[in-house]
Amino acid sequence: MKKLIIFDLDGTLLDTIGDLAAATNFALRAFGFPEHPEEAFRFFVGNGIYKLIERALPEGRRSADEVSMVKHEFLKYYQLHGEEQTRPYPGISELLALLHAKGYKLAVASNKYHEGTTTLVRYFFPEIEFEGVLGQREGVPVKPSRAIVDELREKAGVTPAETLYVGDSGVDAATAQNAGVDFVGVLWGFRPRAELEAAGARHFALTATDILKHC
Repeated sequence: MKKLIIFDLDGTLLDTIGDLAAATNFALRAFGFPEHPEEAFRFFVGNGIYKLIERALPEGRRSADEVSMVKHEFLKYYQLHGEEQTRPYPGISELLALLHAKGYKLAVASNKYHEGTTTLVRYFFPEIEFEGVLGQREGVPVKPSRAIVDELREKAGVTPAETLYVGDSGVDAATAQNAGVDFVGVLWGFRPRAELEAAGARHFALTATDILKHC
């Protein structure tokens, strides 16, 4: 039986793609770089903010300085507008409330920058008492490193066997595998089922309530 359920954020708990696209395109536009359709961002996100900006920039314009200046503009915009189009996926708020009521420990592990992660979780799920909410932080390797899962699991005082990780991408599936915990891939997120399967996922959720079968 599981005691701790760790959720990815973007593409798993929240549909953030519209706000991520708007913020990135705003930053690109500020420097005269070409913008991208919203759908393209489903494959830009997932590995942290640096990789998001790097992928959005034209080839040959991805130096550390160029990524840094675009990232700066992205953050300025996203901190003001990051909640405008973002919404929880259907059934997620109810699922979290039910799991919390049943006594499960809940946590969030994201490659989104830490302040953005905590802000969105606090805004959209204020009634849920999470064991821990962690985003990308300086000095801590991003997923698929197991570091963030290990940190949350140790804080909760549970074993790998008592932990379930839920995410929408191959990065998430690989993170769970690296951490030695069970994984459920959600099929409403940013990445296709084929990517999850290629990364080793064997259990899937079509709806939020499907996650209950694996708890």
